[in-house]
Amino acid sequence: MSFEKFNLHPSIMSGVQALGYVTPTPIQLQSIPPIMQGRDLIGLAQTGTGKTAAFILPVSHRLLPRPRGRVRALVISPTRELAEQTYEFAADVGRHTGLQSIAIYGGVGMDQQTRRLRDGIDIAVACPGRLLDHIWKGTVDLADVEVLVIDEADRMFDMGFLPDIRSILRCLPTERQTLLFSATMPRDVRRLVEEVLRDPVTVQIGRTQPAMTVSHCLYPIRQHLKTALLKSLLRETDTESVLVFTRTKHRAERVAQQLKGAGHRVASLQGDLPQHRRQAALDGFRNGAFKVLVATDIAARGLDVLEISHVINYDMPDGIDAYIHRVGRTGRVGKAGVAFTFITREDAAMVTNLERLLNKPLDRCTLQSFDYSMPAPERDYARSPRRPRERTGAR
Repeated sequence: MSFEKFNLHPSIMSGVQALGYVTPTPIQLQSIPPIMQGRDLIGLAQTGTGKTAAFILPVSHRLLPRPRGRVRALVISPTRELAEQTYEFAADVGRHTGLQSIAIYGGVGMDQQTRRLRDGIDIAVACPGRLLDHIWKGTVDLADVEVLVIDEADRMFDMGFLPDIRSILRCLPTERQTLLFSATMPRDVRRLVEEVLRDPVTVQIGRTQPAMTVSHCLYPIRQHLKTALLKSLLRETDTESVLVFTRTKHRAERVAQQLKGAGHRVASLQGDLPQHRRQAALDGFRNGAFKVLVATDIAARGLDVLEISHVINYDMPDGIDAYIHRVGRTGRVGKAGVAFTFITREDAAMVTNLERLLNKPLDRCTLQSFDYSMPAPERDYARSPRRPRERTGAR
């Protein structure tokens, strides 16, 4: 089936064709028709399956014949990166429609956002904290919102945004279409669904597990050897773009500096960076200026770079959902991907849970040329205590 079967407005189809979209993914195939019919919807699918297009295309179609210049569609995103990506897709699709979009998030001044809102916006993609700032200052009017999209709902709740979401809901018209997209359905998300969605259609694509296009390999290693092994793997593995995940912000910066010293084109991405540095890292990774991006879980969702050939978990994540979202950055839209995970003795429980989820034992890999007997330095800077999960995109 092609996108023509949805009978989207010709100006939207021009944007679809310009982006090179030909065949809809399963989540798009099953979500777009009920959304175009005005139904509330719950969309459950693995990351990297095309959820953004599944709601932006039908929402744009709905807005086209109606009066312009007021916020009529609101997309709530958990992070700045996801908000920016969704905004860019909406702008690309809307290039031939005249629909105006905006990304609203913290880390940048409010004045430019306020001016754009004043000039007239149809689709607002916003992080909860900064959106509430505009609401409290009276610089955004949500009285005309026809469609609300809560994107990456499980991540939203992981980051503690439930009170902010409830505050935003009180500012919206009760008569609206509500769409909720998520990779998983934890209890808090299910409770919100029961409260705010009316007779929703549920679309679920596959089980909540890593995509079948991703192969997995575990590298048993002592903590002090992780950086040396990472350098060796990058040197001896045929890669395109590589996304490296660490558990803490400090470690992401330190590992990136060590890779840079080894001659790699590398950037870091973590929540303490100012917005201009975060955007520069993302832009450079997307356009190939950086071949390696070292990041915290801030990059586990909403980073859409099709050329990521490898995800390397320098640190095992705290939970299965986090693993799914990390490795979901590779093997996207049918392309093959590889996930390497460095494991220590402390990761045994997570490995067991992961193998139970995948219903198979995972390969334990070694790099033949690597010296696993190197002793730990007298002062091991690689060992740092676990820090609280970072909250990003709040304001």
